[in-house]
Amino acid sequence: MRPLTETETQALFTKLANYTGNSLKNLIAPLDNSPNSDRYVFRIQNSRCYYVRLSLANLATSISRDKLLSLGTCLGKFTKTGKFRLHITALPHLAEHARYKIWVKANGEMPFLYGGHIVKAHVGRWSEDCAEHQGVIVYSMNDTPLGFGVTARSTQEARRLDPTGITCFRQADCGEYLRDEDSLFATN
Repeated sequence: MRPLTETETQALFTKLANYTGNSLKNLIAPLDNSPNSDRYVFRIQNSRCYYVRLSLANLATSISRDKLLSLGTCLGKFTKTGKFRLHITALPHLAEHARYKIWVKANGEMPFLYGGHIVKAHVGRWSEDCAEHQGVIVYSMNDTPLGFGVTARSTQEARRLDPTGITCFRQADCGEYLRDEDSLFATN
């Protein structure tokens, strides 16, 4: 397990900032104001990026790399071309610091959880002033995070859209835990 390089950090922060905005700095801020306070850091193991406490990451250095499978929360993985792809396991951290949100009606939850995009007829409400191709967190109407995606249109354009028009492209949803259970946590 190693720290991220400069290019990896830039790719990760660019992707996370698309969903969190200015609250990205809260992800790496110290947990309290004491001089020896613990904080969260990002570490890489087998091209997967983990979000883990610094004290725990320091303890993990005593374990050999081939024996260490996972540590902390897996946020995603780096592709062979150097791009970063978020996994559904990052949802709790993204939802906590989300900048833009979309709430889906009850009749739109199942199509989204089965891997479909969100159409206008399924949107209950959404954040104001959301731009096109902006990262959003998808919630059910009772504020349960279901996944995340990227807006297909801005908020103003989506209001003029017909009911079958796509408003949000799905990036990840909680249904992936069942659909991709054999490959989601694979070590290869």
